Amino acid sequence: MATDHDATEQPVAPTERVTLDELDGQPHAHCFEEEPMTVRLSLDAGESVPAHQHPDRRIVLHLVEGALSVTLGDDEHEVRAGEVVRFDGNQDVSPEALEDSTALLVLAKRES
Repeated sequence: MATDHDATEQPVAPTERVTLDELDGQPHAHCFEEEPMTVRLSLDAGESVPAHQHPDRRIVLHLVEGALSVTLGDDEHEVRAGEVVRFDGNQDVSPEALEDSTALLVLAKRES
């Protein structure tokens, strides 16, 4: 007997796995090929990324290690290892490493 669940079953994508250590060698390393865009950001102390935007994205930043000063629009936020920040990509964002830092960012497309 078929259930409603059977009638609406969607194909299941394969499970993917990476370690952040595998992505060494570049400051912005894409973890996976498909959405949501997932990036490992690695900055040395004093290093920064110029102000930029990610239009039509909501961003989750999980600071794995280190400390960042993240400028979002006109506001500055200090983020420490273990903290998670979610923000709108339609504003200028500029992270600066206060110490050697590694972050995992998920850039999700904003739903219409």
